[in-house]
Amino acid sequence: MKKSTAILCGLTLVILMGCSSERRVDRAAPQASGLNASAQSGGLLSRMNPLRNVSFRGQPSRAVTGPRPSGRLCGVPGLAGEVIPPITSQVAGCGVDAPVRVTHVEGVKLSQAAVMDCETAAALHRWVKTGVKPAVGRKGGGVNELRVAAHYVCRPRNHRAGALVSEHGRGRAIDISGIILADGTEMNVLRDWRGSRHSSTLQQIHRAACGTFGTTLGPGSDGMHEDHFHYDTARHRNGPYCR
Repeated sequence: MKKSTAILCGLTLVILMGCSSERRVDRAAPQASGLNASAQSGGLLSRMNPLRNVSFRGQPSRAVTGPRPSGRLCGVPGLAGEVIPPITSQVAGCGVDAPVRVTHVEGVKLSQAAVMDCETAAALHRWVKTGVKPAVGRKGGGVNELRVAAHYVCRPRNHRAGALVSEHGRGRAIDISGIILADGTEMNVLRDWRGSRHSSTLQQIHRAACGTFGTTLGPGSDGMHEDHFHYDTARHRNGPYCR
């Protein structure tokens, strides 16, 4: 009888210990689950975990290590295009060490991809963002395209034999002959500079380039720029040259 009683007491003790253990596991589970959720969601405990932070710094994401998107050409947001190989020339003064080919500026398309250096590309971006777009506003649905008349080309200034190499030959210039709006309307420099409903807008756009570029030339400047705006990033001793 004593032996049976001892066996029964032993079984009862085992059952009670098992129940206690299960209750401890149940209480611990929500805590562990909460900790894991906090770690996965980047909560306070997760941020305080030095081992996790070290692991992150040691393994940056592809977005950090991959190439820059085309919409951030030359490190400028909104400037789109591509980096191209250096341009060399047998003509002294021509060529571009680090050229880029620009296709869009602040969402505005260039009628032809334009080759230039990053300084000139950045100036073009500033002009479009702070000069062209504000001047045009919502007219015709806003600015859609720039009519590019010229960009990189190895030639003398104003195509005159014996003259110094043009800034175009250094990848530091761009010529714009018109602004095309979203509805298809074109503000043409030759046609609309004077006596047009677009005259004041074109003149405001041109004035906005002064200082953004080192040289700004347009109709009435020297007889060579009646049908386009010439902008370059040459540096002049007395400051920006604007005509």
